[in-house]
Amino acid sequence: MTTKSRLLTTVSLLAAFAAGEASAAELRSETLTAWDRYVGWTEHRMRDDVRGGGRFLVQNGLPAALSAEARRKLLAGEVFATKLETTAEGRSIDVPGGLVHHWLGSVFIPNARVDELVAWLQAYDDHHRYFDEVESSRLVSRDGDDFHISLRLRRKKVVTVHYNTDHFVRYTRHRDGRISSASYSTRIAELDKAGTAAEAEKPQGADRGFLWRLNSYWRFEQARGGVIVELESVSLSRGVPVAVRWLVGSYLDSVPRESLEATLLPIQREAPRALVTEDRPTNLNVASQND
Repeated sequence: MTTKSRLLTTVSLLAAFAAGEASAAELRSETLTAWDRYVGWTEHRMRDDVRGGGRFLVQNGLPAALSAEARRKLLAGEVFATKLETTAEGRSIDVPGGLVHHWLGSVFIPNARVDELVAWLQAYDDHHRYFDEVESSRLVSRDGDDFHISLRLRRKKVVTVHYNTDHFVRYTRHRDGRISSASYSTRIAELDKAGTAAEAEKPQGADRGFLWRLNSYWRFEQARGGVIVELESVSLSRGVPVAVRWLVGSYLDSVPRESLEATLLPIQREAPRALVTEDRPTNLNVASQND
């Protein structure tokens, strides 16, 4: 196959995948069982991270080169992002009929306090004002540190897809100025003919399969001169035949990565404007105040 032919084939496959024509997208019970297993092993590692004197931030447990890259990017005011994979006793977790997208991202918010920043993020009625992927947002209910929220999402990559989604979010306060949260999608409904009089929700689990599940795990740590914000995103989409996965792999990775960055960058941009704080010198090591 020539380079030109390979390029045309790749473009055709991407177009077919984006249009949802590559294969039937049906969320099967075995897919959900494997997803639950992947999440279970992931959260097991997370509990170790935050327990007692654990490292708390995931980036601090990455290989040395990646951890150093994270610190460099945070100091430069950039988003650090890297792909992760959870294994079960050293073995990959197969998800039949689906793909798990697991990413870690972090950003540094200068001159911020953890409590102030988290309170700003908990104003869910305002999220559509800051986040490009959020078309509308609503706080449904709150009970202490537990939240039920509703978001209308828009994701664009080759084609634009709209969703009505519901989420449960729980915040946990740890010692020494650390806060974590876990957000679980409880409903994701892809919209057909979005924005028209004929708009309707497609049956859950019987749509184009771009987004079936979405868990977002946040960590906020007070550092010298600001707050380190870390987001670990774990999502589930339709599977892709192994024979063509090498062709569309970069496309599949780019969607969750761009969504991760589209979530973290507005926090870095908007939070300092919204929070009334005095200037505080930034430590060049972006070190935790507990170090």
